[in-house]
Amino acid sequence: MRILVVSDTHRDAYALREAILKQPTAEVVIHLGDGAEEAQEIKDSFPEKMFLLVRGNCDWGSTLPVEEDVTLGGKHIFFTHGYTYNVKYGLYTATEAARGRKADILLFGHTHYAMTDYEDGLYIMNPGSLNGSRGTYGIIDITNQGVVTNLLKI
Repeated sequence: MRILVVSDTHRDAYALREAILKQPTAEVVIHLGDGAEEAQEIKDSFPEKMFLLVRGNCDWGSTLPVEEDVTLGGKHIFFTHGYTYNVKYGLYTATEAARGRKADILLFGHTHYAMTDYEDGLYIMNPGSLNGSRGTYGIIDITNQGVVTNLLKI
């Protein structure tokens, strides 16, 4: 199973559409906030894909949750925008929340800095910001052999 992970599109619906089109085999799109409006609008163009969305600190008026849990491909994923966990100042609170939920994968945005890591059984990914000419997004492949995370430029 391939999962497309995006965040911080900040009204750049074009970049969001491009990322989805560049990953045609992705069955699921997870948007980590600060772009909830365009994500909700664009999902109707891709009815074959599952869209999972949370709100970010710039998604004023959104009724989306600030965090969610989902199990995909047998892996438990905890995802949030990250501002409620102060991820700009460190990952301890977010990783502890993920571990408390017995997550295999933690996804967050907010910082606009792409990163991926593996720490004591927990995969950690921030896909960075999809907005702008240097936009980035993440891919997670879950197979029988395990989990692979990748960061790509738009």
